[in-house]
Amino acid sequence: MAQTDPAATVGKHPCPECGADLQWNAARQTLACPYCGTVVPYAPGQALPGASVVEQDLQQALSHPSSGRGWGGAAALEKREVQCQSCHAISVFVDGKVARRCDFCGSPSIIDHPSLNDAITPQSLLPFKVSEAQMRTRLRQWYGSRWFAPGKLKSAALTDTLSGVYLPYWTFDAQASARWHAEAGHYYYESESYQDAKGQRQTRQVRQVRWVPAAGSLDHFFDDQLVPGTAGVHPALLRQIEPFPTQTDLQPYSPEFVRGWTVERYQIDLGKAEKLNQDAMQQQMQVLCGRQVPGDTFRNLQVDARYQGRTFKHILVPVWLVSYTYGARSFQVVGNGYTGAMAGEQPYSWVKIGFAVLAVLLLILLLVSLNQ
Repeated sequence: MAQTDPAATVGKHPCPECGADLQWNAARQTLACPYCGTVVPYAPGQALPGASVVEQDLQQALSHPSSGRGWGGAAALEKREVQCQSCHAISVFVDGKVARRCDFCGSPSIIDHPSLNDAITPQSLLPFKVSEAQMRTRLRQWYGSRWFAPGKLKSAALTDTLSGVYLPYWTFDAQASARWHAEAGHYYYESESYQDAKGQRQTRQVRQVRWVPAAGSLDHFFDDQLVPGTAGVHPALLRQIEPFPTQTDLQPYSPEFVRGWTVERYQIDLGKAEKLNQDAMQQQMQVLCGRQVPGDTFRNLQVDARYQGRTFKHILVPVWLVSYTYGARSFQVVGNGYTGAMAGEQPYSWVKIGFAVLAVLLLILLLVSLNQ
């Protein structure tokens, strides 16, 4: 299996003018110096020498958990980890950036987290493509479309709390082979006589099911099945802003992409993520095999699935995040930093909902009165 040279992956990329470390600029879609403003051209797919996006053998990683861990020499010296005491998210900061509040829940209760260099190294990522200005525009539109939200929501959920974060994800590949058997149901109809309310004899068609045994096999390749490794962003919101184009647009990990941004360290480790992926694949195989059963319906479907060649990647994906408090509750709004898809949580104004229900009832009463 091809391996990526850690030294090449985590090496610095200095500014050609002042020597400072370059950072990824989402608005310009290139590398830029945060100090002198120098822009360095960057072409999609450009990578440092020796860096590449590779699939890792899952069984080997689970059998030898010490392999592929740590962020590498240079990056390990630069990074600092802190943990939120409220939501327990662990954030990784590069080049000495210090957080005052948790980017995920807004809590000021953050403490240093010991960096034990035991985390699996992210070897690829999707760089930010949607800029902060673009996301603020989308946020204003999102707030404006919340009809049943309290009128003070826009002022309470200030967009200046917008944070760009790289979230940890796992991707899994596998070749699945399954044999299945079930009872296939075929519809047919029989005539039935009955007596209606007036005492007259009528005839109607009644649907029946003829059950016959059925069996078959199915081969399917799972490519880049996503499992979030985050504890900071609510899973239901993430599912709404997926997918991330990991099959086509991943870039080899390089510190220029993450300098100046918050990186969350995964808290769903490889072992837990593998089990979640296994369950998800089994559910999908159940659905795919069910589609092969002939007839009109089926029952007692049994699927015996085997998975071979399982591989994984630990990647980082870009997400714009707003955490705000309204009343005693906390809410999140998230945006896909690559595609711009958005999802969010909001409080509801029961006054507005009450007026809406009242308006519907008045409209129904008006229509009834007009028809009489």
